[in-house]
Amino acid sequence: MGMGVDVRNRIAKRAAKEIKDGMIVNLGIGIPSLIPNHLPKDIQVMFHAENGVLGVGKSPEKGAEDPTLCNAGGFPVTTVPGASFFDSATAFGMIRSGNVDLTVLGGLEVSEKGDLANWIVPGKRVPGIGGAMELAKKAKKVIVLMNHCNKYGEPKLLESCALPLTAKACVSLIITDMAVIEVTDQGFLLKEVMGPYAVEEIKEKTAAAMIVSESLQIID
Repeated sequence: MGMGVDVRNRIAKRAAKEIKDGMIVNLGIGIPSLIPNHLPKDIQVMFHAENGVLGVGKSPEKGAEDPTLCNAGGFPVTTVPGASFFDSATAFGMIRSGNVDLTVLGGLEVSEKGDLANWIVPGKRVPGIGGAMELAKKAKKVIVLMNHCNKYGEPKLLESCALPLTAKACVSLIITDMAVIEVTDQGFLLKEVMGPYAVEEIKEKTAAAMIVSESLQIID
């Protein structure tokens, strides 16, 4: 089942709260690319794109797109004051040298150990893994945004991933349409519930053990 615009923006808005002033942040395609639209004005952050941009801004207004300016997914973007441009080799060098503070990626599956599968479904054509492998292993923190279940209603949070992995033990936090879940040494920790869902429903839709935080929050 697809995800509506309102739900996608709700997830992106929650993810924006994880971004701190002064960070260098890389955003994956899809829901992560909506995050710049939800940042407070007093947060100064430089968004990084693998195609060679540091300083990506909000999505442009319709009709105001610059055909020469896009993110790594090919979608039009704006830039902020101080933005810079460079080749893709330099962009990947920044990732591999550990200079990206946070990456926010989409996901197909995440295991209770923080393993991530997000680049291929066997039998389906894809353009390639892109920068996902480097980002997952070299960014200082990895957040995954995704549906809690796939289009068949099956859990995407699992004891172990069934799909080919992007990287092992890399995910710190997962934000879905149902919940905010931290990956800990003890497994999944439910930190926030997205209303109107309930704790038991989230547990039922998660194919791994889940600990409920003592400071659990409900997001209306």
